[in-house]
Amino acid sequence: MNISVIGTGYVGLVSGTCFAETGNKVTCVDIDSGKVDRMRQGYVPIYEPGLEVLFERNSRQGRLHFTTDLVSAVKSAEIVFLALPTPPGADGSADLSFVMKVAEDLSHIIDKYTVVVDKSTVPVGTAEKVESILSKNLAPELFDVVANPEFLREGAAIDDFLKPDRVVVGTTSPRARDKMQTLYNPFVRQGNPIIFMDQRSAEMTKYAANSYLAARISFMNEIANLCEMVGANVDQVRKGMGSDNRIGKRFLFPGIGYGGSCFPKDVKALSKTAHQASYDFKILDAVMAVNELQKQRLVRKMENYFTSGLLGKKIAIWGIAFKPNTDDIREAPALTIMQQLLEKGAQICAFDPEALENAKAEFDGTVSFGEDQYEVLENADALCILTEWSVFRTPDFDQMKGLMKNPVIFDGRNLYETKPMQEMGFYYNSIGREIIDL
Repeated sequence: MNISVIGTGYVGLVSGTCFAETGNKVTCVDIDSGKVDRMRQGYVPIYEPGLEVLFERNSRQGRLHFTTDLVSAVKSAEIVFLALPTPPGADGSADLSFVMKVAEDLSHIIDKYTVVVDKSTVPVGTAEKVESILSKNLAPELFDVVANPEFLREGAAIDDFLKPDRVVVGTTSPRARDKMQTLYNPFVRQGNPIIFMDQRSAEMTKYAANSYLAARISFMNEIANLCEMVGANVDQVRKGMGSDNRIGKRFLFPGIGYGGSCFPKDVKALSKTAHQASYDFKILDAVMAVNELQKQRLVRKMENYFTSGLLGKKIAIWGIAFKPNTDDIREAPALTIMQQLLEKGAQICAFDPEALENAKAEFDGTVSFGEDQYEVLENADALCILTEWSVFRTPDFDQMKGLMKNPVIFDGRNLYETKPMQEMGFYYNSIGREIIDL
């Protein structure tokens, strides 16, 4: 098929590249001419494991193209994907201005039957709004609007796209259904389903899935906090819970709160949808409140340890990205924690395997950065672990003790077992477990 993907952010670039990998001819459109030029030269603007290989192969073999010319991209396409940003507004609702602007543009370009697909995460009813805009200038037989939410995990997006648990397609049009079935058949050869439903249900499915996962995270953070107070070990509790097949093992790890481009935005947007429908969605409000409090917990632990205050203390940071295997720092809990430390007078030296450039732009000289994980430890009063990168899991603890002013670790990701930390002579304060004191 000839496919156009409008928007080359995280979702658009991964989607376009993976569609090209199954033999489609894909044109990705972006208004940033500099970015388009760099991608034409082989530059991949985001870090995602496995993406660079597919990007290079499909570009070289002529299936993946980049342009700023929306008209030519749309006129050659059978299916047009809208992979545009929908950032949260001040009231938490999704900003649809980018989606609606492109829909207006499409209404003046489409001249043959085209399936227009909302790939962005959008509120319930958005497909109908896009239909309404297109209908102003297009006859009904020239288009169908489909809701096709993505379920990509950053750091595992290529596998998630090429081997999805399920594909959700919202449409009541047999013609559009056939097109989407043909497009996605190569991705579900192992038998995972393509689930067809109405547009509103597809839009709701995305928000419901992400909000439920966020709720699991907030619940486990509450359990971890209670474990600390009653003397239980959250790791053991998590294993006991996760072995129940009604619950499962995923998204039960406590920490410093959820972040990223999806969970915070989607929970807020679903809460806003509920308020607009005059429904008091109490659980969602609690999920958000718990998450904000959890971002403060590690700093409070540090204040309890440094009884004289954090002013002038050098704090080493391991991990800034909101999760491992990505350079994405959007809504990363680390940003909140680092800002709190700065406000309390701490000096920060941070390292992240992939997110350093994004972090440097975020802090604009107020934070120093190291080229590796050990450099930032030199003369540090404490280490704060904020992202569970694999490279942090088995460090050289002797080297760490030799570099640090004090062997003190505040672990927001529970990377290490408590007993070995005690044996090695570290003060070790984690989430939902006993504090190992010197």
